[in-house]
Amino acid sequence: MAAVLGLIAGSYEQVTFGYTVNTDEPEWTAKAEFTHHAHTASISAAATSERFVVTGSKDETIQLYDMKKKIEHGALLHHDGTISCLEFYGTSHLLSGGEDGLICVWGTKKWDCLKSIKAHQGQVTSLSVHPSGKIALSVGTDKTLRTWNLTNGRSAFIKNIKRNAHIVRWSPDGDKYVVVVNDEVNIYDLETASVTATITNPKRISSVKFLNNSILAVAGDDENVRFCDLGKEKWVCEFKAHENRVKAVDSFVMEDHCILVTASNDGFIKMWKLYLKEELESPTLLMEVNTTARLTCLAVWKPSSVQPPAEEPAAPTTTPQELIQELSKTKRVRIAAEEVILEDESKPKKKKKGGGKKPTE
Repeated sequence: MAAVLGLIAGSYEQVTFGYTVNTDEPEWTAKAEFTHHAHTASISAAATSERFVVTGSKDETIQLYDMKKKIEHGALLHHDGTISCLEFYGTSHLLSGGEDGLICVWGTKKWDCLKSIKAHQGQVTSLSVHPSGKIALSVGTDKTLRTWNLTNGRSAFIKNIKRNAHIVRWSPDGDKYVVVVNDEVNIYDLETASVTATITNPKRISSVKFLNNSILAVAGDDENVRFCDLGKEKWVCEFKAHENRVKAVDSFVMEDHCILVTASNDGFIKMWKLYLKEELESPTLLMEVNTTARLTCLAVWKPSSVQPPAEEPAAPTTTPQELIQELSKTKRVRIAAEEVILEDESKPKKKKKGGGKKPTE
């Protein structure tokens, strides 16, 4: 039986495009599923869970689309300024970061804001949740990399990185992470929290995606996608993916190979077949679709990819060493649904829950 896949892309033209991909035939095809024009400014971020598609925009809103019912599901209003990053953890929580320096944790059952954390003095440019769900990393325009303990919603530790990073991503195994600054990929080790290597891309980097725990796909301000082997600390393959700069990359595993998805300013979304073997070769094109829009972000919708059931939170940890020890355990924990907290370095304050248009039931 063929897998049911969806491709979601946001654009400068304020429209979100949704396509259903037919993987049953030798040549894959994409069918237009919906166009969602709920934003009033360009779309800056997109994410998917088993049921929902969410998009963030410069219009300060997060728009929801229910993939099960095929309907708009309302908007989330809490941030002031551009929504810069969105990430689901499993099916129960959504994290959002914005120009206002806030990280918000949303519960997907009622779509209420469970936590509001003052994460950075400037904009939150990127965030990433550890595979365990226990901590998250964020970077911002205050030139810091911050680690958040998600069991209590508080800052675990702060690292000054001297420059404004715009991407942070955990590896699938959670033993390392990468921080992107302009054209550089800095590889960090979890235990030491220090840079083990730096890889330089020819152009400014726009998107990265771990294909497995060692291979990182990198897209930037040119037509090529490059693959970096983090263990060997070098580029191992590159190929021309589009006619214009590649804005976003995503991927998923299917049978014995990896499917790479790319989106570009040239309007095309493309899917590529890649075998992750010792000597990487350029992927083969499976399918392409022309949205005729200038694409800004991308997400793959996979209804069958559900996180394992979450467990109760572990006891709160207070030091980086305790947090690292806790991460070495195999059990998963959920994000605690506590009072909304506005966490600042100097003194914590209470903040009223964000309101706005209620999602439809």
